[in-house]
Amino acid sequence: MLETILNHKSIRKYKDKAVEAEVLDAILNAGIRASTTGNMQVYSIIVSQDTEMRKAIAPLHFNQPAVKNAPVLLTFCADYNRFNKWCKLNNAEPGYNNFLSFVTGAIDALLVAQNVCIAAESKGLGICYFGTTIYTADKIIDTLDLPKGVVPITTITLGYPDEDPKLTDRLPLESLVHYEKYKDYTDEQIAAYYKEKEELPENKQFVLENSKEHLAQVFTDIRYKKSDNEAFSKVLLSVLEKQGFMNQ
Repeated sequence: MLETILNHKSIRKYKDKAVEAEVLDAILNAGIRASTTGNMQVYSIIVSQDTEMRKAIAPLHFNQPAVKNAPVLLTFCADYNRFNKWCKLNNAEPGYNNFLSFVTGAIDALLVAQNVCIAAESKGLGICYFGTTIYTADKIIDTLDLPKGVVPITTITLGYPDEDPKLTDRLPLESLVHYEKYKDYTDEQIAAYYKEKEELPENKQFVLENSKEHLAQVFTDIRYKKSDNEAFSKVLLSVLEKQGFMNQ
């Protein structure tokens, strides 16, 4: 299992081969064994395998090719709809129409998603996370007919790999782990921790292609701009209001 985790690669090209039903069931069963707050399991997984459905979903992920190319698309949602109905059927009044409950459901959904990814990779399949889910959550809700109390959190493509990319760089362990208390970073430490990332040929190419002075500017000015972050934040806050998670 450690070998599977340490060799994780994001796969964006998939073979034209269906994922067998028994394999998909095994992976999803591994997913739902994830830890969950109070064993409430306030999440749902939407499995999209139909070609037309995946085509309909693709624009909501900015038409990234993997969304159409992968034989399976999994959308993980925070879901209080099911739990609330169970409570009401049993004379229990649910109090989950608040931001804390949304966060709880989002955490549960992500824990399940990561279990699914590890299980899939252990069976020779490839996966790729799509953070675009929360950017267009309003449109995904409409497309997937998600009722009140349900918010999409992340999407994963799943299938047999048709590529073998190299491992993606990661910051050194000592830059990410703090013992006993958080120890803030000096400028010298920051420079040292990010040096290897900055020196990678592909990252130098990103800087050159975007006419920037530094890799950090590629992130702040091109990939994850403040204006985009603010616009998508407004969408998400509106979704949380509509889906019933913003009561005080």
